[in-house]
Amino acid sequence: MSDCLFCKIVDGEIPSTKVYEDEFVYAFKDINPQAPFHAVIIPKEHILNSAADVTSENSAIIAKVFEAAAKIAKENNLDKGFRIITNSGEYGAQSVFHIHFHLLSGKFLGDNLINV
Repeated sequence: MSDCLFCKIVDGEIPSTKVYEDEFVYAFKDINPQAPFHAVIIPKEHILNSAADVTSENSAIIAKVFEAAAKIAKENNLDKGFRIITNSGEYGAQSVFHIHFHLLSGKFLGDNLINV
């Protein structure tokens, strides 16, 4: 998708700090980190806009994302644990409509998932 921020990052049109890359997945440091370690993990191909678009026909790419997350966690010594978050749609506070996952770690993230 030509106007997608994350597609432009994958294509190298917008700079990023790469954390991980393989044939299917690209991960980079978040520009507004919410934890000492905060990476954004995306499929390289713009297959899905959000988690609401996952089907049995395209779900294999989600497995690739989680395989990458496990590798990133090992490579970055996140052995005390981590959290993976995806935002979907307006109420989920999604701002970039290319499915993506936030991998956060480096401190105790608390028992609550959100602050209300």
